[in-house]
Amino acid sequence: MRYATHELVRASVPKHGRMTRAGPVRHPLRQGITSMPRVLLLHASVGTGHKRAAEALATAFTRRQPGEVRVEDVLDHTPRLFRVAYARSYLELTDRAPLVWGYFYTQTNADPNLAEFTNNVRKLVESIGTNGLKDVLRSFVPEVIICTHFLPMELLVRYKRNAQLPQPIYCVITDFAAHTFWTYTEIDRYFVADTQTRDQLIARGVTPAQITVSGIPVEPEIAEPKDRLEMRASHGLPTDGRVITLFGGGVDDDHVRMIVQGLLHREIEATLVVVAGRNPTLFESLSDLSSTPRLRLILHGYINFVDDLIVASDLVITKAGGLIVSEVLARGVPLVVIDPIPGQEEWNADFVVSSGAGVQLRMAESVPATVERLLGHPHLLEAMRAAARHVGRPRAALEIAEQVITDYTSRRYR
Repeated sequence: MRYATHELVRASVPKHGRMTRAGPVRHPLRQGITSMPRVLLLHASVGTGHKRAAEALATAFTRRQPGEVRVEDVLDHTPRLFRVAYARSYLELTDRAPLVWGYFYTQTNADPNLAEFTNNVRKLVESIGTNGLKDVLRSFVPEVIICTHFLPMELLVRYKRNAQLPQPIYCVITDFAAHTFWTYTEIDRYFVADTQTRDQLIARGVTPAQITVSGIPVEPEIAEPKDRLEMRASHGLPTDGRVITLFGGGVDDDHVRMIVQGLLHREIEATLVVVAGRNPTLFESLSDLSSTPRLRLILHGYINFVDDLIVASDLVITKAGGLIVSEVLARGVPLVVIDPIPGQEEWNADFVVSSGAGVQLRMAESVPATVERLLGHPHLLEAMRAAARHVGRPRAALEIAEQVITDYTSRRYR
């Protein structure tokens, strides 16, 4: 049976308006209000950043105006074998053979012939494994589709080329550089982290009019001011002195232990908060360590107050995932970036360093001495903090939602 989204859309929209939870909306521009589209946000659960970006956008749309917003993991609509293989192949490769991943990532980005070959192989596999996406489109009938991962984007572009998808497709790139995997001239609008990402897309044939420099979407609450001392008090941290936070959930356990032990043996007077996240082995591997007279050690597993902790911190140590880097920069907090995965995380780390908002360290052994040096030179920390405030984009999700709604309204009522 031929898939025809455009027929579904015509059958689902009332003749004189769009049905929402509150009933039909008739000519909102004539009533002085802006229409809210039915939005489908698609990601793939390869790591956590793509999902978090989609969820941040969902929150932004909901805050902007009540409407129908749905977040879907495209891998949830694939056969189990495909889903496990797709996610595991990336996670295991980056964890166990990062240099191999880095070589593959770099070569497919630099060599057009190799990139075309790998794209064709991936498209063949994905066409077998992701037919469930069509069911999502049929059942929800979105008016706007936004992708925060290139897997659903590739499939939607294929439908569009076959005249099966009239809805606009938006792409939100969740790193500070655009690999060729993300590049399709059929995308209606790209939202990118900075001007370098925009220039990379333009060099590959995307027109400037298709690209908006928005920043990477973070939760809208990050755009709201929080008092550092209040955040410290509410989470049992000292209101005076230095606070260092280490987000270690995605870092090698041995490297985190090496960093923590090194900091405990340094002449550092501060509070060190280590967040193991959803990594139980990391929590266990650090449980025998304890505070010193100078450095108080606090160990957390999974927490739901990451933003509060960032606000409370003088310095954040973390991997260079696009989302966590964006969250820290959005709060204007200096970064020490460690263990970047070759490829996209190296690009993210380069952005942090080139913007002056932090430093990148490839060896865990270098972290304690670097932290001690930064804390001993407050003017360096303040310069990094100013740079982070300058490049941080706390309103990215809200601005993306606003632009999408503006585009939708312009198309519908012109």
